[in-house]
Amino acid sequence: MIEASAISIQAGQYELRRISFRIESGQYAVMMGRTGIGKTTILEAICGLRKVHSGIIRINGQDVTRWTPAERQLGYMPQDLALFPTMTVRRNIEFSLRVRRQPEVQRKRRVEELAGLLRIEHLLERSTEALSGGEAQRVALARALAGTQTAILLDEPISALDRQTRQESQQLLKEINRQTGVTFLHVTHNEEEADALADVRLLLEQDSQTGLIGIREA
Repeated sequence: MIEASAISIQAGQYELRRISFRIESGQYAVMMGRTGIGKTTILEAICGLRKVHSGIIRINGQDVTRWTPAERQLGYMPQDLALFPTMTVRRNIEFSLRVRRQPEVQRKRRVEELAGLLRIEHLLERSTEALSGGEAQRVALARALAGTQTAILLDEPISALDRQTRQESQQLLKEINRQTGVTFLHVTHNEEEADALADVRLLLEQDSQTGLIGIREA
């Protein structure tokens, strides 16, 4: 479960005020809104990369507002995927597990489990620079899943893919959500993606009279 309760976030001259929403455990939520309205800012606040000036963020009922990103143990997949080019696919996937100093046997088991789930076993020893767009997307998703059993935050994860690969990725994302029970929060501009994936759809929009940005279920 992900809950934002009246959170306010300052980003330079830009500010989000008293944003509230709730995503139930295991749901696939899609957040939409025009470019620059603050969708990525909200994702960064939830995973601890951006400070919340007021309000509360809860994960599975726990107040994590002041926790570090590592303490929250959420998976985050940025728009550019941010794969490490000097590492193999295997090393990318197990990165968060190494940071947390998990034993090698546990790391290997988790990597192989995720590689099978995402059908990328044949890529594990390959350089990330040799991956196609769809392959890179799967590797980035595996890395995001590696350190969490709770929630995954996805920022435009498949927007750069061609139509066929994007449709295949939509099916895969929904399948992973159903198989793992992990809560997903997915940012996109694409109505087709939202229709294919969303259990709940959140719309971030600006009031034309007050200029304030709010969020509602759409």
